[in-house]
Amino acid sequence: MILWEALGSVLIGLAVSYGALRWLPERYGQFRSRTLTLATGPVAALFGALLAHSVLGPGQTPATLAVSLGVAVALLSLLLRQGDGARRSATA
Repeated sequence: MILWEALGSVLIGLAVSYGALRWLPERYGQFRSRTLTLATGPVAALFGALLAHSVLGPGQTPATLAVSLGVAVALLSLLLRQGDGARRSATA
C-alpha cells in the first residue's frame, strides 16, 4: 500500500509544481528556476507522504495524500521570490 501512496504523492507533487508554474499570476512573484520548481514538488510531496505514513500508520491513504499535498504547497511557496518592487539590503 505504501507504494501506491508514494506514487500518488509524486503525481500530486508534479501536478502542484506544474500548476504553480503555469497558472500562478506574475503579481505573486516568480519562481527561481523552472527545473528546481518541477523537482521540488514531487520530492516535497514524497517526503510529506512518508512522514505522514510513519506518523499515522497504514490504512490512512486519504490523510497521507492530504499531508503530502500540504507539504508540497508549503515548500513550493518558499521558492517564490518577490515580483516587482524595491529590494532592500540588510544594512539599509
